[in-house]
Amino acid sequence: MDDRRLRFVEVQHFRQWWWWLFWGGWTVVVIGLLARSLHVQLIQGEPVGRRPMSDTALIVTAVFLSSLFLGWSAFVWWAHLQTEVREDGLYVRFFPRGRFRRLPLAEVSKVEVVTYSAILQYGGWGGRYSWGSPGGTRGKAYTVSGNRGVRLTYTTNRHLLIGSQRPDELAAAIEALRESGAGR
Repeated sequence: MDDRRLRFVEVQHFRQWWWWLFWGGWTVVVIGLLARSLHVQLIQGEPVGRRPMSDTALIVTAVFLSSLFLGWSAFVWWAHLQTEVREDGLYVRFFPRGRFRRLPLAEVSKVEVVTYSAILQYGGWGGRYSWGSPGGTRGKAYTVSGNRGVRLTYTTNRHLLIGSQRPDELAAAIEALRESGAGR
């Protein structure tokens, strides 16, 4: 039997509509203003502003800022959190940032499905660390969307939160792996 057989797989993307509305709005505004400035200064021949940039500086600035806004949008669109429970352990990975990270289960004392606040407890989504918050717990968190996940409590009283759209299935897969004695 292959010791890397999958028991659970979940891939989550950053798809919060409000973030895309906010970021998309700013991207359209910034690129629109840059395009208008380029048109006015380069096509119509009228300097933009009280202290206008040179044509070269305006072009470089427009290309740089457009690339920055569109590049960040592309990065966030393709970025995702992948969680896998395999026969040999629990793995998480943020793509495109890194490789799978095997999370230790040997010292896990409790696995629970929880509702959390990414902003209030961890300062946002992504790979985060909380030093503790009112009503919250200290520890690491891997989240990309939503407010539900699985919290692992270690015998050292450390905590690890893994955000999930299917937290009950993830918790059951982790518990089954722990009960089988695998993944240690």
